[in-house]
Amino acid sequence: MFDPTVYDNLKVGIENYLYDLDNLDEIIHISNRKDILEMASMSREFVLQFVLRQHSEVKGEIILRSSLEALAAEILESPGSQPGCRLELRFSQETPEPDRLCPAIRSIIQVSWPDQRLVQDIHFVYGEEPIRYNVSSHVYFDRNVNEDQMGDIPELCEHLVNVLGKLVQLHN
Repeated sequence: MFDPTVYDNLKVGIENYLYDLDNLDEIIHISNRKDILEMASMSREFVLQFVLRQHSEVKGEIILRSSLEALAAEILESPGSQPGCRLELRFSQETPEPDRLCPAIRSIIQVSWPDQRLVQDIHFVYGEEPIRYNVSSHVYFDRNVNEDQMGDIPELCEHLVNVLGKLVQLHN
């Protein structure tokens, strides 16, 4: 019989909660979904992208990753190993004014995740006029997450939706 891994269990928990916010509560709209198995490194990545209903100008994503090492440690029940996954949250939006927007975005995100590493990057198409900057803000949980955090999924998703709402207000 198939025994689901930590990655599988977390993926299903996150997916179910966010799809309920889409289909039942109609708070968000899931705009993209990726379930990737990287054959070269045997790693897995699950990405669910969403926007608030009627507000597609700011995107949110939740990214769950698992490596071959983590999977092997879990399956082989390696002594001293702590199997788990990596979690990343990403918010992105376009703006003509990244110098004004980036500090405000950082401030909003740090209210919900003050202890997590936050990285912001800015991309633009060279030669395109008018210049539109795509600002991406990444929240990295620099520790493994596992089934012990399953109960945190509703609160995590509520924070995601709240931050997305504040970023939409900032954008407008």
